[in-house]
Amino acid sequence: MDIDHILTLCDHTLLKQEATWDQIRTICDDGRACRCASVCIPASYVKQASDYVGDGLKICTVIGFPNGYSTTAVKVFETEDAIRNGADEIDMVINVGWVKDQRWDDLLAEMKAIKASCQGRILKVIVEACLLTEAEKIKMCQLVTEAGADYIKTSTGFSTGGAAVADVALFKAHIGPDVKIKAAGGIHSFEEAQAMIDAGASRIGASALVKLVKQG
Repeated sequence: MDIDHILTLCDHTLLKQEATWDQIRTICDDGRACRCASVCIPASYVKQASDYVGDGLKICTVIGFPNGYSTTAVKVFETEDAIRNGADEIDMVINVGWVKDQRWDDLLAEMKAIKASCQGRILKVIVEACLLTEAEKIKMCQLVTEAGADYIKTSTGFSTGGAAVADVALFKAHIGPDVKIKAAGGIHSFEEAQAMIDAGASRIGASALVKLVKQG
């Protein structure tokens, strides 16, 4: 297991409601030091963090987070605002209620609208797998692929469950060749991260991995 390599696949994350600028600045410093793929932070800190890190680190933020049931217009505005503020990557939450209602056209249209608003930046679609049936997960793999998103992401980390190896493997079997997988939520060790990578993930969303390195 190559810890340094795993860190380069990590979106070092701080999305707690009580997150302060001092904490965000620290994870930016740590993300640069560990050569993380990005830091994933609240939208309200994107401009400050982008100005702070310059070109030294990718800034990721979340849209429609964590519940996903904002209107499409609101999510598009959030995305456009985040891009103006310097976000490099966008992690959006789907409307899970629309999945349950089988509103496939609405889900597809929303993802396409947000992808367009990303203006070439990376889009990761959070499907909150813990709330979906296997058939719904497979359908979302198909829709995420059709929408042209860059990643399908397992979880927000704020619902009833997080990343699962079985879900990553299921996604891998059903996404298109141009879609990657981000495993996020409840990944507390490098062993767990490696299991997700072995199953097909190429990004790991976690707050614990860099902390483990700092603790020695």
